[in-house]
Amino acid sequence: MDSPPPASAASGLAAFRQHFPVLEWAAYMNAGTDGPLPAAAVQAAARELDNQGRTGRTAAHFEHRHELGDALRGAYAGLLGCTPAELALTTCTSEGIALVVGGMQLGPGDEILTSDEEHPGLLGALQAARDLSGVQVRTVALADLPDSVGPATKLLACSHVSWVSGALAPSALSELAGEVTILLDGAQGVGAVPVDVSALGCHAYAGAGQKWLCGPDGLGMLYVSPELTERLVVPRRGYANFESADGGLDAVLHADARRFDCFGVGAEAVACALGALGVFEQAGWEAVHARATALADELVRQLTDCGRSVVPRGQTTLVSFSSDDPEAERARLADSGVLLRDLPDRPLLRASVGAWNNEADLARLIDGLQRGQ
Repeated sequence: MDSPPPASAASGLAAFRQHFPVLEWAAYMNAGTDGPLPAAAVQAAARELDNQGRTGRTAAHFEHRHELGDALRGAYAGLLGCTPAELALTTCTSEGIALVVGGMQLGPGDEILTSDEEHPGLLGALQAARDLSGVQVRTVALADLPDSVGPATKLLACSHVSWVSGALAPSALSELAGEVTILLDGAQGVGAVPVDVSALGCHAYAGAGQKWLCGPDGLGMLYVSPELTERLVVPRRGYANFESADGGLDAVLHADARRFDCFGVGAEAVACALGALGVFEQAGWEAVHARATALADELVRQLTDCGRSVVPRGQTTLVSFSSDDPEAERARLADSGVLLRDLPDRPLLRASVGAWNNEADLARLIDGLQRGQ
């Protein structure tokens, strides 16, 4: 298990926990689906809506919304280790993935290589490429990806952190950046573990705003390298994608990743996301990451001690473990105030452990499991 954070960080994280109202009654371990909303985020969204109701929505409103978007773009870029010019604002991880897969315009004779642990948000885009464009999709074990790239492989698309096991994408993928385009699904990565897109060697990284960043539903991010930005087509175009929309049919796309932006996100949602990020920044991302991974490691130890099998995982925040009846057990735990999820068509429950959790939350989960045996 990782060393505990220093006393100053620990005290900061104790205060951090107080920002999440749901923790007043629940042991919340469901951030892999949706993170717990901080009170500050809810208040920021409410202030935005109140202001819109009182002042109306005129030119000043849209200028303000643009300023908020720029602030969120910068914050998301900082979390991924890229520049704001390399980041598009999306509505979710799946949208970013679809933009990259569709934008590559692959066809018959081209291959996409993926793993056997992928989420429907990635698989949907691969299915579309196969069914609509004749692309071959080949699936191998996550750990085997680096050694499975073939002469027809044009895109390697996989999770940064597996939503099933919590395993990390093989580090050797970074060595393939010159051979094949690499797209990472970062839904379980950004906010949960440190991310550096340059170190990962990926050309594109799609992430979520509502999971480990504890923002509202309907926000995400997409990093696109400058080299890939030049290669991707932009079949979906609207006001936000142009340098100036006043050019009509001759309007020019943004030269950077803004050409991939979603068409529009409400100011209240962006304010909500920024409010949540402020809570994390106050606690310190290094302390947040260290605390979450250490707690996840401790949960693995406790689950093993009480006879549950834990799926092999990486140094991440997801812990998937055996259950004879996952759906029923998840519902029973929810009734006792322990919130996690069952994984469809698998005999597994998944706990998403965040820095907002504490040892009492872990004990509450273990006690709930033992009471049901």
